[in-house]
This record gives sequence, C-alpha cells and structure tokens, in this order.
Amino acid sequence: MMKKLLMGAAALALAGSLNTTVNIAGASAEDTLYVPSLSYRTGPFAGNGIPFADGFADYFNMLNERDGGIGGARIIVEECETGYKADKGVECYEATKGKGALAYNPLSTGITLQLVPKAPVDKIPVFSMGYGLSAVAIGEKFPYGFAYPASYWSQMSSILKYIDSNGGIKGKKIGFIYLDAGYGKEPIPLLEKLAPEMGFEWVGFPVGVKEMQNQSATWLNVRKERPDWMIMWGWGAMNPTAVKEAAKIRFPMDKFIGNWWAGAHADLESVGETGKGYLAANFSGIGTDFPALQDVIKHVVEPGKSQVESVEKVGNVLYNRGLFNAVMMAEAIRVAQEHTGKTVITGEDMRWGLENFKLTEARLKELGLEGFTSPVIASCKDHEGGGAVFIQQWTGSDWERISDPIPPMVEQVRPLLEEAAESYTSEAADWQTQTCS
Repeated sequence: MMKKLLMGAAALALAGSLNTTVNIAGASAEDTLYVPSLSYRTGPFAGNGIPFADGFADYFNMLNERDGGIGGARIIVEECETGYKADKGVECYEATKGKGALAYNPLSTGITLQLVPKAPVDKIPVFSMGYGLSAVAIGEKFPYGFAYPASYWSQMSSILKYIDSNGGIKGKKIGFIYLDAGYGKEPIPLLEKLAPEMGFEWVGFPVGVKEMQNQSATWLNVRKERPDWMIMWGWGAMNPTAVKEAAKIRFPMDKFIGNWWAGAHADLESVGETGKGYLAANFSGIGTDFPALQDVIKHVVEPGKSQVESVEKVGNVLYNRGLFNAVMMAEAIRVAQEHTGKTVITGEDMRWGLENFKLTEARLKELGLEGFTSPVIASCKDHEGGGAVFIQQWTGSDWERISDPIPPMVEQVRPLLEEAAESYTSEAADWQTQTCS
C-alpha cells in the first residue's frame, strides 16, 4: 500500500510541448551556470505554473543584473514546457541534462517520481520543493533527492497542530478533500497514523481529475458527514470550485484549510468575497515588502526583462514561491562554489551544496528576505530542512498571514519517512545510498 501511494502520482498527466527560453545574453560557456526550468505555461494548470516560473526566472535574472551572477558566473535559466505532464517532463529532462544541468525542479509529483531514480545515475539532484516523494527527506537513502523546506507529511502535521491549537483536535472529525492522484493521496499514511494518537476521526473525499470543476456531489457528502474541519490537498481548478461549493453548504470558511498548493491568488481571486475567511498553509512571504523583491522589480521587471504580466503580479503567493525556489538553489550554488573553489560547478558539486547551505535568520536578512520564511538548515541526513509553515487567510481580496511559524511534528513524522524510504529503496536494484555522520 505504501509503495502504491508513493508511486501513484505518475498517473496524473496533462499536455505539453518543448519550449526554450534563455534569459542570458553574451555569457560564454566557461563562465555560466546552467539551471533548467521545467515549467508549465500551458494547459489547465497554467494559472499556477506561470507565476511560479516567473518568480523562479526573475530572481536568477536579478542576480545576473545586480551582481553579475553567482561567484562570478552568470546563470542561464532555460525553460522547457511540460504542461504538467509526466512524460513531457522526462522528455525535457533528457533534452537538457547534457547541458551541464545543476539540478532539476520538476514542479510536479508525477514528474518527480519519474526523475528520482534517474538522479543518482546521472548525478544531477532533483529538488522537489515541498512536494513530490516525501521519503526523499531521508538523506541517507536519497543522496540526490531534496524536498526543502518541508515534505507533504511534515506540512500535514503542522496543519493538524494548527487545528489543535484552535479549539483542540481530540474528539473532532476532520474531512480530507484531495485530488484523487498520487499528489492528493500522499498525506494519507500520516493521517492514518496520527488520528488514533491525537484522538481525531478523519474521512476522505477524493476528487477525480475530471471532476475538479463538478464537486456538488462531493460537498453533499461533506454536509452529510458534518466534519468539524476540512483540509484540502487540491490543485488548479479544483481549489476555487471547492471553496465555492463549501460556501453553498455554508461550511465555515475559517474551518476550511488548504495546503500550500491550495492557497494561491489564482485559487481565490475568482472566488472573491465568497471565500472570505478561507485558510491555507504557506512557507514563503507574501507581497513585495522585502529588499530582494524590490531589487527584482528594479533590475528585472521594470526594465522589461521579465515575462511577468505586470509589476502588480510580483509578490503574489506563487510568484514568491518560485522566487524562494531560486533563492535556495542560489544558496546551494554559492556554498558549492566556496567548497570546491570552482566558479563553474557540476551536478555532483550542487548535490554537496544542497546538503550544506544554511538559510539562517541572519543570512535571510543579508539576502534582503528578513521575515520571508522560516530558517532552512540543510544537512546530509535531513533533506527537508525542518522548515515550519505559517497559516494565511483570504480577506476577500488578498491573502494575509495570521499565524506564527508552526514547526512540523518531527518525532511522529520522521519514523514514517524512514519506513517509506526503506520501502522504496529496498525494491530498487543497486540503489545508491550514503552514510551521514
């Protein structure tokens, strides 16, 4: 059962095509760092993929324009369109890996599951930031897999802690509405473990990919079950549809909480006042009130060197999340350069960097991102970094942060991650592991 849940996301596939965008002019092969971007600007999930890809590219472009790159080497960001489809993601990987790729950010659980076994063979890290295969958090078993700042299981534990701190969770019924694919099913093992330990009951409400915009029957079942809280693991069109249907049955919005892929501006802008009070987890800052974001606007957006639709889109949830992805990549590059003494590093060097960067509060302040996120401390053993999430709330027109950082329930989650990692790697022939001191 565990294996099926870990591998099931590969079934989710949409449409895509190869598309390349190079954001550098005049840099030679000897002084550049190559960062492929598996983006999805087309298809049903484009509304989510576009801002993420914009934020990711714009941060690297800002480093090029402001600092001349990282450590004297300029960054090439090359986009390859996947349409959020697993087979297209693999095509993009194969088409770009020979160009000196430092790491891959799949932006899809389905694509992640396809690339995880390729990473140790090609010696190119797979960095699935807060999504994908939760088990890669165990660094000893997955030397080339990373999920900073927190896995799906850690995120779910933080959400449950939030519920527990707001009226208690013992004796409550928790509804779990999820996309009926590997991504949506990923947290189920944690719910099954924590329900008896924390004293709550949970009931699942799967939503098929074809039913994302037709959930009336699902929410009639929700009304019948009468859960005290609803948690959503949704994506794309599923999210605003769920919020609208919840409003129809008068489910209290301040008891409805989405994960970090169910709490973007794209999810709630079409809902507006109807969704006022809806909650969602997040791990990256909202808005542009950070020096680093102001530098992005100054050096990239205003001069017209960005694909972002308008300067008003800078600072939105998914734009900032893409930017944060680039921040962690850039920090890993920097420490790998310092460690190796090389300006132009390899995928193997990047792997070392991804195990040794430290986004402390002091470093975040140096980067112009003070208060943007909780510290993320990379290590050989822990490939999710122990990152905390915070809760944000929809005001009817925008998101606002309403909680302090909520650390994950490490003691409960880590054994499950270790079990899942052992299950996955024991069935893989000649799997590469490592020993961490």
